[in-house]
Amino acid sequence: MKNKVYVCSPLFGNIEENLENAKYYTRYVLECGMAPVTPHFYALCLDTSIQKNRKIIIGIGLSLLWFCDEIWVFGEEISAEMRSEISFCETMRMPIKKICNKKLRKKLGENTE
Repeated sequence: MKNKVYVCSPLFGNIEENLENAKYYTRYVLECGMAPVTPHFYALCLDTSIQKNRKIIIGIGLSLLWFCDEIWVFGEEISAEMRSEISFCETMRMPIKKICNKKLRKKLGENTE
């Protein structure tokens, strides 16, 4: 059975760009032979301009962490929501892995210069 990896990266703010990044990060997890858990995709179903929906997505993300084996942190920015997810994982003693952009591009066969 493959390890379930929680994709931790910014969502709110520039939703469109952050969803594109989440797809890219999800592909990376797949290429590493793991099973990605990407809560960002719920933003395709719910209007994130509505505060109630944002809270739903945040809550779903935290609940998904319960069945993940590890969390991989992507991107240069750590949002408040990401800090909550990382803190939860620290409390649960779940492995936390920071993925730098150079490593990401190398794995996906892109120019790393």
